[in-house]
Amino acid sequence: MRTKHRKKNKINIVTLGCSKNLYDSEVLMGQLKANQKEVVHEEEGNIVVINTCGFIENAKEESINTILDFVERKEEGEVDKVFVTGCLSERYKPDLEKEIPNVDQYFGTRELPLVLKALGADYKKELVGERLSTTPQHFAYLKIAEGCDRPCSFCAIPLMRGGHKSTPIEDLVTEAQKLAAKGVKELLLIAQDLTYYGLDLYKKRALADLLKELVKVEGIQWIRLHYLFPTGFPEDVLDLIREEPKICNYIDIPLQHIADPVLKSMRRGTTKERTDKLLRLMREKVPGIAIRTTLIVGYPGETEEDFEVLKEWVKEMRFERLGVFTYSHEENTHAYNLEDDVPAEIKQERANEVMAIQQKISAAHNQAMVGQKYRTLIDRKEGDFFIGRTEFDSPDVDNEVLVEADYLPIGEFVEVEITGAEDYDLFAVVVE
Repeated sequence: MRTKHRKKNKINIVTLGCSKNLYDSEVLMGQLKANQKEVVHEEEGNIVVINTCGFIENAKEESINTILDFVERKEEGEVDKVFVTGCLSERYKPDLEKEIPNVDQYFGTRELPLVLKALGADYKKELVGERLSTTPQHFAYLKIAEGCDRPCSFCAIPLMRGGHKSTPIEDLVTEAQKLAAKGVKELLLIAQDLTYYGLDLYKKRALADLLKELVKVEGIQWIRLHYLFPTGFPEDVLDLIREEPKICNYIDIPLQHIADPVLKSMRRGTTKERTDKLLRLMREKVPGIAIRTTLIVGYPGETEEDFEVLKEWVKEMRFERLGVFTYSHEENTHAYNLEDDVPAEIKQERANEVMAIQQKISAAHNQAMVGQKYRTLIDRKEGDFFIGRTEFDSPDVDNEVLVEADYLPIGEFVEVEITGAEDYDLFAVVVE
């Protein structure tokens, strides 16, 4: 039964998946607001736009379940229209249209003008850098490129996001200035691959050139680098991290594996020897840098020997931050032609083993910080603690600092002394 007096034409954007999707949702919301549309993020609205993820099996399931949930609400008269965009829609549009026909319209990842048109809005080209932020006011993601040209065997991103396309430096500086004017202090640079930035536009790797311009933006105090591909890594960036106080001593470099047979089959374009050399260079050029990486276990053909090599390497490298995925067999990828021969329970056991090793490493890293003083950005208050982060930690994925205090301003920097440490949390007091 359709409820009466419900607010009409309030557009609810629902975001699934990664920070790159969140960025796309913010751009869509900015465009809608400029068209005088009422728009909310993951609240109640009679028109729903679901920005889906199609990266791995779990993400696909979550996206499909979310679509089905809103379609059911539409059938019950709780919402009027349901639109679907993003990676899952890009990758499986014909299948989705057939299997879930009660969605009003499906869109791909590069069809923003069409999404807007369906919502009764016009795409405004002049709105470069205009977004409606969904993150806390003091930090924001800055997507510097779209798509990926890498040939990794396991990855479906090029199928969903297309080839690499860098955003010009001047557009990114404009966007950073607008964010700073709204109170943003920390920029988190994201892309499928930061390493490749600029090759298409400037015929050279231009991440360092971009950073030199972004550090000039008044109000921005931290710049954080996410997702740098190891092959062709721009080493001039390391000198900038060391010399420029605004660039956090932090690098996110997804390495995926280290056993040479697995790296070769993954088509990563590197070897254990070259990877180790790059990691040593990072630590030499930027003493005290926090390196975050992600690994995949259970890739087709990963032997016990390969896994032992991976475990010993994790122990040796002592990464400050590390996450593990179990391999997901994705159709239309190169690895889909291989037999998915590692049983699911073995994949999970291997992931658990690596994380148990990392837990001890993280605890030791944190324990070494006790008694030290760090500049900390306060994100929020939770219970009796104000929750913040050092430059070595990214929001939502890394360690947090729990600060005991009567009052601290959210979104501001404070100097704290670490008084205690757990596996993934630090405890601190404000330095008077």
